[in-house]
Amino acid sequence: MAKLREIAKSVRSKNAGPFAATIDVFCGSVEAFDRIRSAVTSDVVADLLKIGRSEVKRHEIPSLGVLKYSFRRPVPQGDRRDRDLHGAQYAVILEELDI
Repeated sequence: MAKLREIAKSVRSKNAGPFAATIDVFCGSVEAFDRIRSAVTSDVVADLLKIGRSEVKRHEIPSLGVLKYSFRRPVPQGDRRDRDLHGAQYAVILEELDI
């Protein structure tokens, strides 16, 4: 098994407004896109982030080799309980996934 970070060209996450975040997986090749697409389902992402499956929206952009996962942030950006103002740390969680 390999980690997602070893297969994907890049994994990034960011805020998608103050109430949502997005993780982008740039696959780099058709083979990587197909492998990641079948392994990294919305259920897998929901389990990793400890959120409900219905909260994860998955978008596939095959022409660019990109998978995008959007979800509601656990607390709004800037809330005193917010430990990641930019939403950048969600990518690290996904990068460590064994595929």
